Amino acid sequence: MTLRHPGMTSIFFLVWLTGLPAHAADFAGVPRTVDGNTLVIGTTKIRLERIAAPETDQICLNANGVRWTCGIDGRDQLAKHIADREIRCTVNGIDPERRTLATCYLAGEDLNNWMVQQGWALAYVRQSFEYVHAQEDAKTQKRGLWQGAFIAPWDWRHRNKETTILGAFRVPIGARAMLLGPSATADAPSPECTIKGNITRPGKQFYYMQGQKSYARIRMDKGGRRWFCTAEEAEAAGWRRAIR
Repeated sequence: MTLRHPGMTSIFFLVWLTGLPAHAADFAGVPRTVDGNTLVIGTTKIRLERIAAPETDQICLNANGVRWTCGIDGRDQLAKHIADREIRCTVNGIDPERRTLATCYLAGEDLNNWMVQQGWALAYVRQSFEYVHAQEDAKTQKRGLWQGAFIAPWDWRHRNKETTILGAFRVPIGARAMLLGPSATADAPSPECTIKGNITRPGKQFYYMQGQKSYARIRMDKGGRRWFCTAEEAEAAGWRRAIR
């Protein structure tokens, strides 16, 4: 018979808890909205899993064939819908940018599904087919991105003449030239999104604020560049602030 100190049971229980995998935990809080699929609660960066929303510097075409900042609108629609209310997230892992992968709920509503159903994000079928029906509904009703023409978020950074242009039924004349050209991101998509991101070499991603010495020298119509609206957004995506 083995005797055990009364306090040992509690100690073993705490050790067992700390050894649980991260995806077993749920957490809640009022989030800050970084972009259409990234939220922050406290110090935790959350990536809404199984969906892909446009980045904040992505350009789409609306129903009239006019360029519009669909990434910014998607972010703002998500923030408006949450409206400073508490959400609860179920964690399922960590992505390469060290963001927590999660499905989040607002009063029982699946926010990941809501973004797809409202047309502000796509079902990320490389991970799951869970939100495909919500996407078909958004497409049929021409909601959000589906009102005009756009490039899938996962193709935006690497678009070329072979990239598929998406739309509800048909895309406006000239959509391919307007969305595939390098000028699509040569200028800041919005006066609030003027932070420059530059990949100097693989694994080296830096962002530059207005007023920094190197800011004016970075041409944004070159490869490996992107715009950010906030430093928080850049850091949530895995970029670091440049020294100068």
